[in-house]
Order: sequence, then structure tokens, then C-alpha cells
Amino acid sequence: MSIDKASLGGIVLALGGILLGLVLEGGNLGQVLQPTAAMIVFGGTLGAVMLQFPLPIIILAFRQLSTVFVNPERNQEDMIRELVKFAQKARRDGIVSLDASLPEIEDPFLQRSLMLAVDGTEPQELRKIMELELDNQAEYEEQVPQVFESAGGFAPTVGIIGAVLGLIQVMQHLDKIDEVGKGIAVAFVATIYGVASANLLYLPIAGKMKLRIREEQVMREMTLEGVASILEGMNPRMLETKLLGFLVESNQSPPEEVAEK
Repeated sequence: MSIDKASLGGIVLALGGILLGLVLEGGNLGQVLQPTAAMIVFGGTLGAVMLQFPLPIIILAFRQLSTVFVNPERNQEDMIRELVKFAQKARRDGIVSLDASLPEIEDPFLQRSLMLAVDGTEPQELRKIMELELDNQAEYEEQVPQVFESAGGFAPTVGIIGAVLGLIQVMQHLDKIDEVGKGIAVAFVATIYGVASANLLYLPIAGKMKLRIREEQVMREMTLEGVASILEGMNPRMLETKLLGFLVESNQSPPEEVAEK
């Protein structure tokens, strides 16, 4: 695995730019470090999200946070090379010969697909069975980024609630006029937390998760097409050319390059 430089650099640039701007305007970090405001915003946002989603989905969403900052271990080119290798073996020794390779396969979807193929499942039936799994898995996975999208919607509103609560406290102490200005500034820190967390964290994280999930879906779709084609006896070179059609155009490698790696 490798670090996603875009994600890491993006969050550093966003937060660094805002804080640097604050300092250049004569402010200091202590002005925006308010534990009470943070408690209201982040606690209120988390509570609202927990009310909307089942706990297992929320736990899964936090576990998937690593995918935002780390590139996946396997890519589509790796999968194509593996499928072409299986196609060559099946063409040479028969589809049943792939049974010995099943324990070594790390990808669960590829393993299940090949297992059905080795067991003699018809290509049409294989597609139906695995497409059903694809649809169910996609529907479940799409709930993960929705957790952060909802957090991005709740956070600014909760921040306004925190600001109003702070202003209420300020209005109760108008007799101390010297502290009113300071109290108002502190009250609006909650709004900053809400808006900043939504637009710099929650919504971008949800967007990157959607991209990662779609990459995984395309990988599984390509895997299914590859296994079904192997079962149908497709020539390995034709299979390679066919699977290259799944690659994103901007990331597509020529057939010779994939074959040589």
C-alpha cells in the first residue's frame, strides 16, 4: 500500500492555508481552539448521524477512512494479468486445473467466481449468481459514504446551534461590557467548526470514498467478465484485450505493456 498524496496534501493545504491566514490577519490559534465549541459541534454531529444510520454502518464507515489516505494494494492491471494467467492455464490444462490455485487467491470475489467455474457452473448461471452478489454488495457499500455526507449536512447547522447557545450566555452578562465582544467571538467559533469540518473533511471524504467504492465495483465487474470468459474458452489474448476495456481511459495501458509486466 502507498499513501494517497492528493488526500494527505489536500487536507494539509486546506487547514494550513486557513490557519496561516488567521495568523497573518493578526489572530492566534488560541482564538479558534475552543473545547466547548468542539464538543457541541462534533458531539452533536455524531449523535445526529447515529440517529440516522445503524451502528454497524457507522463503524464500517470509520474503518473505511483508511481508504481515503491509502491507495489500494491491487489495481485493475494486476487483476488483468492474474485473469490472463488463469486463462492460459485453463486453456492448457482445462478449467478444472484452476482448483489447485483457489487457496492461493486473496480476492474473495475472484475466489468464489472461479470456484463456481471449476464446479461446472454454466457461464450464464455464473453471471446471474455473481451479479446478484455484485448488486447486493454495491447497495450495502453505497451507505458508507452517505454517513459522511450526512455529517457534512448536519455539522454547519449544529455549529449555528453552538453559536446561538454562546450568544445566549453573552446576553446574560451584558453588564460586563468589556467581555461581550470576546464572548461573541468565542460563540462564533462553533460556526467555524461546523462549516469547516463539513467542507474540509466530511464532504471531501465522502467524495473520495465514492471513487474508491466505484473502483472496487469496476474491479469486481471485470473479474466476473474475466472468469465467465475463461469458462467460455476465450483465447487469453482476446480476453486481455476485452478486459482492457474496463480500464479508465486516462489510466489505460497498451495491451503489450500489460502483457509484458
